[in-house]
Amino acid sequence: MNGIYLDHAATTPVHPEVARIYAELLTSTYGNASSIHGTGRAARKLLDDSRATIAGRIGARPEEIIFTGGGTESDNFAIFGTAEARSDEGRHIITTEIEHHAVLNACKRLEKRGYEVTWLPVDQEGRVSPEDVRNALRDDTILVTIMAANNEVGTIQPIGEIGEILKEHRAAFHTDAVQAFGEIPIDVGELGVDLLSASAHKINGPKGIGFLYQKNGTKLIPPTSGGEQERKRRAGTENVPGIAAFAKAAEIAHETLPERRERHGAFKHIMTGALEESGIAHRVNAGGAETLPHILNLSFPGTDIESLLVNLDLAGIHVSSGSACTAGSIDPSHVLVAMYGDGAEELRNSVRFSFGYGLSEEDIRTAAEKTAAVVRRLAGQ
Repeated sequence: MNGIYLDHAATTPVHPEVARIYAELLTSTYGNASSIHGTGRAARKLLDDSRATIAGRIGARPEEIIFTGGGTESDNFAIFGTAEARSDEGRHIITTEIEHHAVLNACKRLEKRGYEVTWLPVDQEGRVSPEDVRNALRDDTILVTIMAANNEVGTIQPIGEIGEILKEHRAAFHTDAVQAFGEIPIDVGELGVDLLSASAHKINGPKGIGFLYQKNGTKLIPPTSGGEQERKRRAGTENVPGIAAFAKAAEIAHETLPERRERHGAFKHIMTGALEESGIAHRVNAGGAETLPHILNLSFPGTDIESLLVNLDLAGIHVSSGSACTAGSIDPSHVLVAMYGDGAEELRNSVRFSFGYGLSEEDIRTAAEKTAAVVRRLAGQ
């Protein structure tokens, strides 16, 4: 495909080694892992080995990993599963205004069912305050769900600090780590979380595979009914080739993490430096926060997001925005609204550049030059 793909926070290309294993296993290891014959046992071993690999990446035990169909299912499992399992203890949930829609819409649905949700604000860097979490806790709080890092601006949340606060409370603590897993070190024990969601396609694995970490002893009621797969927690025949591919992607991500963080940090400097040299007016959203290495969200004063995205695409630069574009109208990013407020100019001129596998410094310089040319034309600079 022609063009420079800078939308790795949305999804990533499958790593060649992951693709090779995935394709091979589709025909070589096709058994049902629940079957007791040899073909089934071969699939079971692969499933068990993959579970151990994934667990090791986050400091968990293999039996604490539930394989799912992706990040959205994992988030929904954690939220609805906790709500149903603990409804007799309380009906209060705490989350933030900047969560992914997999969390936001799940919490909104629970509101319609009579649960009360406290929506915590963030500062202009997109960071939630641990003290706000502490102050929002009540005796009937059963769940706190706060993302590990934001998918639009990249802000890393103080999950460890919040985990310390929640040690003194009975509420379950869930973090959506879909954007963070594989990009920053994660240890569930150090973070103090009871539930954690992740997805393969964010780390150069296949789409349609994710996992939910469930700390031993954490109450959950499965959202679906069926067979007894995944220790009776997630019904349905396991996608063994996809799970094994996920494990391989997680292994590669873990092994290459230091060098990728350094490379992506360099990409950020190249991009912003080139824009500064070109004289293009821009600001880094969440520029004062600790952010994921691969996400750079930029505001370009004097531009409009819709024309900006279209013209960047025509120039071969494939990026995205948190805004929802439908039928010629744009709904502003809920993340930027939470950070800057209604009516802020950043809501209509911000673009997310996100880096990943296959990119070179030359690609980033070319992307920066083409972005500068597009912005200069649109903003009349």
